[in-house]
This record gives sequence, structure tokens and C-alpha cells, in this order.
Amino acid sequence: MRIEVDRDVCFGSGECVLTAPDVFELDDAGLSRVRFDATYADATLVERAERDCPSGAIKLVLARRPDERPTQEVT
Repeated sequence: MRIEVDRDVCFGSGECVLTAPDVFELDDAGLSRVRFDATYADATLVERAERDCPSGAIKLVLARRPDERPTQEVT
């Protein structure tokens, strides 16, 4: 699982930090980012942070297996 924060969409409500403080932090501009030292992420908390983000800036990207083919070809 990869965690992404779209900083162009984030407006710094801090809900993600309250939900998963081991994963998210607010930077000097007040916007969310994934902590550099986040080595373990509780998937349940990260999913909740994604769901509860008022701006929709948090996205979880599930990694595919190397042998898995994409369901739709990108041209």
C-alpha cells in the first residue's frame, strides 16, 4: 500500500493527523504529508483517514502483484 497526499487539494484540516499520527503530519505551511519516519502504517487507520479527509486529498494506492495484468490498458 502506498499513501499519497495531493497537496494541491489539501487545506490542512488535520483530521489525518488526529486519526493516524504515526503516518501523517502537518508541514510548516499547514498541509498534510506522510511522515518521513512512517515505517509501519495501520491500514485501518489509514483507510479511515482517507475516508474522513474533508478535502479528499488522501489516496491509498494498493500495489499490484508483479505478475498481475492491469484490468484496463492505458493508451
